[in-house]
Amino acid sequence: MSHPLQSPFVEIERPDWARLAPRTPNPLTEAEVRRLRGLGDRLELREVAEVYLPLSRLVSLYQESAARLHRETSAFLGSTAHPTPFVIGVAGSVAVGKSTTARLLEELLRRWQGSPSVQLITTDGFLHPNRVLEERGLMQRKGFPESYDRRALLNFVSRVKSGEDEVRAPVYSHLTYDIVPGEEIVVRRPDILIVEGLNVLQPPPSGSHLAVSDLFDFSIYVDARTSAIREWYIDRFWQLKESAFQDPVSYFHRFADMTRAQARIHSEDLWDSINGPNLVEHILPTRPRADLVLRKADDHTIRSVLLRKV
Repeated sequence: MSHPLQSPFVEIERPDWARLAPRTPNPLTEAEVRRLRGLGDRLELREVAEVYLPLSRLVSLYQESAARLHRETSAFLGSTAHPTPFVIGVAGSVAVGKSTTARLLEELLRRWQGSPSVQLITTDGFLHPNRVLEERGLMQRKGFPESYDRRALLNFVSRVKSGEDEVRAPVYSHLTYDIVPGEEIVVRRPDILIVEGLNVLQPPPSGSHLAVSDLFDFSIYVDARTSAIREWYIDRFWQLKESAFQDPVSYFHRFADMTRAQARIHSEDLWDSINGPNLVEHILPTRPRADLVLRKADDHTIRSVLLRKV
């Protein structure tokens, strides 16, 4: 007799998760939340207190446990090696709010005991430059796994994880829609490194034995119904059309004079031909690889948390 497949996760509804919040005041102000909130997100102070504060405490417990294990292992081996950075991966679709989650974690984690140093990098910097994507016929697949320099990303995280004093990452501009020549982010042995990106939970590519996700100590997937994310993407496109696209330097300045109807038709086409297929074919299948899943309701608020069973 066959048995139903058991989930490796326990689902915690929002009210139950909120009761896990530390008995400490919310460390962020309304102005700080507005600064951290991504375009289209509806993040409020209450959600920070009820969802992200307990999440940051849980992650800090994992980080403290990893540091304790390092100390005990070093003592057992008679080694004096310094602890290596605790690496967190944050994954999810375009427009789902993963960047807001990553920025919030960065702010909250550095306020825990000992004020750990925390740095955030996005995998956008490891996209191939537009010139390379055009040469390879991949401009319409930007954000798909093959549009990234996965070897460079893996090398970067490996060097950080090995404890190198200084590791550099490329910089991506959402305004020019390309890598910024000559600009770099310098990562100097943080206590915690957050790596945020669409496909950071991908398994190793064919012919490779290691993926960047293998180097994560903790991973988060930001989830929502695909139909909801599609609407958020369309709404965000309009907001960008009214703001960033108005800049003559913007790669998308040609869309600045679109009517609302034209913007909706174009953003629907972009979603249905690029971002939707990338989500369904590549991003969503990585959700079971996460340690924790933040499930959003259609209004962008977190409705439940899935935590991998220990």
